[in-house]
Amino acid sequence: MDDGCLVVEVPGRHPIRLPLTGEERAAFLVLYRLPREIGVVYGVAVLDAEGRVMLDSPGARSRHLVETLAADAGLTFEYRLYATEWEGRAALENRAPLWRTTADAGLPVRGDHSHEAAARLRPSDEVSGELRPYEGALEGTPRPATTLGWDGPTLVARDPVAGRSLLLAPASLYHYRYERRVFVSGKEESRSLTGLAVLDADGLVLADLPGAWTAHEVAAFAAGRQLLVHDALVMSSRMVRTVLSRRAPGWTRLTGLEVPRLSRAKKTVAVCAGVAGLFAMAYVVATGGWFAWRGLSALGGMLLDLLDAKWLAVFFAPLLVLLKPVRQAWHNRRVRRGSALGPPGGPYLSVPRGKTLRVPHGRTLRVRLGSRMVSDDIEIGPDLGCAAALIAYRHEKLPGLFVVDGEGRPVRHLPGPWPLEDTHRFAARHGLGFEVRTLSREEYLDLTARARDAVP
Repeated sequence: MDDGCLVVEVPGRHPIRLPLTGEERAAFLVLYRLPREIGVVYGVAVLDAEGRVMLDSPGARSRHLVETLAADAGLTFEYRLYATEWEGRAALENRAPLWRTTADAGLPVRGDHSHEAAARLRPSDEVSGELRPYEGALEGTPRPATTLGWDGPTLVARDPVAGRSLLLAPASLYHYRYERRVFVSGKEESRSLTGLAVLDADGLVLADLPGAWTAHEVAAFAAGRQLLVHDALVMSSRMVRTVLSRRAPGWTRLTGLEVPRLSRAKKTVAVCAGVAGLFAMAYVVATGGWFAWRGLSALGGMLLDLLDAKWLAVFFAPLLVLLKPVRQAWHNRRVRRGSALGPPGGPYLSVPRGKTLRVPHGRTLRVRLGSRMVSDDIEIGPDLGCAAALIAYRHEKLPGLFVVDGEGRPVRHLPGPWPLEDTHRFAARHGLGFEVRTLSREEYLDLTARARDAVP
């Protein structure tokens, strides 16, 4: 170390030296994110042993490099994601007697802070290397292999798993998080889905990259090329979903994950296992009872998890072999009759019979989002915010569907292919208006932006 001090180099000024020993020593190195009305402020703070701020240095830095610097200097690293401006200010205004800041030194709020043997903390205008998520879009899911990098002024998005590479000219990045409701053991729970989207000059999504991206690293990565970052980590979920549904021509989604597929041999074995499991279930239930089979199924599932052979779980749930094709056939029949609209896996539309808990006074248009996901119910009627008509649209090569109210205002936006014949049949059966439109650029931008909610 440099005489047992943390040295902070400030352009145009004498270096700031913070002691690493003694009673007034630096003890913590905090990487923080502070939301404000004018935007989000990132920075690094050095705290003493009592938690008081000795140095505040706003600016985006790489979490990995700050953690490494803290380890080299013998400091405790913390990552603080303040929920409100009040919370962050209350923490950062707890200052030590010799408090310093680099905010008045004209330091760039971009780039990394690198470290040396003397534990120097220096601003850097350039960011090198690639940006990659540290976790999956849902907490606890596998880390995607997606990467972002620069080739001169061009943004390069790569998905090595799919063997795809995109060359993009973005106007901004959209760092997002939104909630979705799912059923877990029969109960409704909320799950956060995070990711990074690349936007064009009109705010349309060129590419969607689901995954958990470190906010500080995203800010530093973008600032190196003076690229704007929209921080949507604390925005309302409806607003985020609406933005993500506004797809640009050529839109794509890079997941960076392998799609599990069974080989022909495994499919054959799975079918045989399902048939064998059906006979085994019938025998055990007949001789030992249903609870005996349930216990055997639980133990078998645990064993398959240990053996990493979950695809053989069909032996312990053989009815899946029969139920899946039966459900597929039943759903296709409903689509032909106009009772449902869309693929069985979702999103698809239906109108349940009778009243529902969410709309107890009338008929409901139900948007089923996917397996184990809580459906979205919209009251049918001519009033504001109710479902009155369906508009199937096409903008260039982008198809989609709007659910609009009696004033023609979009209540829900569902991008993707919706067969016109099936859509017309569904609308006619349930007394909804129906229209097919080819949208100009201006119409597409207006309608997608005014949607109250959407399915990304």
